[in-house]
Amino acid sequence: MKGQPKVAFIGTGGTISSLGRDPLDILDYTATDRRLDAGGIVAAVPDLARVAEIVPVPFRAVTSPAIGFAEWRDLVLLCERVAGEHPDLAGIVIGHGTATLEETAYALSLTLTVDLPVVLVGSQRPMSALSTDAGLNLVAAVRTAAAPASRGRGVLVVLNDEIQAAREVTKTSVTRLQTFRTPDFGVLGHVDGDSVRYYRRTERAHAPGTPFDIRALPALPRVDIAYAYADADGTAVRAFRAAGARGLVAAGLAPGMVPPAEADALEEAAGAGLIVVMSTRAGSGIVPLSTRLRERGILTADNLTPQKARILLSLALTVTQDRATVADLFATY
Repeated sequence: MKGQPKVAFIGTGGTISSLGRDPLDILDYTATDRRLDAGGIVAAVPDLARVAEIVPVPFRAVTSPAIGFAEWRDLVLLCERVAGEHPDLAGIVIGHGTATLEETAYALSLTLTVDLPVVLVGSQRPMSALSTDAGLNLVAAVRTAAAPASRGRGVLVVLNDEIQAAREVTKTSVTRLQTFRTPDFGVLGHVDGDSVRYYRRTERAHAPGTPFDIRALPALPRVDIAYAYADADGTAVRAFRAAGARGLVAAGLAPGMVPPAEADALEEAAGAGLIVVMSTRAGSGIVPLSTRLRERGILTADNLTPQKARILLSLALTVTQDRATVADLFATY
């Protein structure tokens, strides 16, 4: 309709694009290997035309476990290109599978070059399912991307009528519709009908204007995650070092501790020049920089989950090898 905001939609695949065997197939739908591209998703939700002028943007449609650095880099370049081709663009929505949605959102929040609202959206039920959440989630995401109040807030995640910050949100349930949560701080706002309402901001820095430029990078420095558990003895840490890791994230026991043999292996890694960062497997809360961590040369991930700490550490290693500078980046982003 004339006078509507223009929003680009990039479809990367995932549940929001998937077609199952029948309307009751809400769990094993990936077995069909059928996915709609961006144009097909937009066509499947014709009421989007009442909300905005949608520009479908082609991208490869894959399951989200197959998405990683190469896709993040290509999405950064694609968003840059689309924004250049459409100077009147109000925002960009990216459809994504929920398994790694939070990681893509955080990676983009650190690396995008466009000064537009970018919203990631997914669904818990496939497009073909009875009572799918795909259509309404997409409408809410488009409304959020088009809202003037969304500018300057970094990358956003919208599902289940809730607006979350990319840095803070995490998936908390396998199948429930309310799976995406921000445990420590809660939502940024809500999408109720045609109203987009915000109630707080995230305070950490975000793109554009970060020091992380991945547009020409072939790969990120290798960073692995060592998951802590009772009797963990450092085997994984030593294997990651042997595989060429340049940094390690420990998914520690709350409040940021690991078994003694694991701690020794992490200290050895830090002493050998690797940047080691302590997160927690708890899913929320700040890991304090304790005396023991400091003495072992281990940094703290603040309240980042292990998977997001890995992303920030990988990006940090593209600009510095200095432990103190990396610590500053974790305090900033």
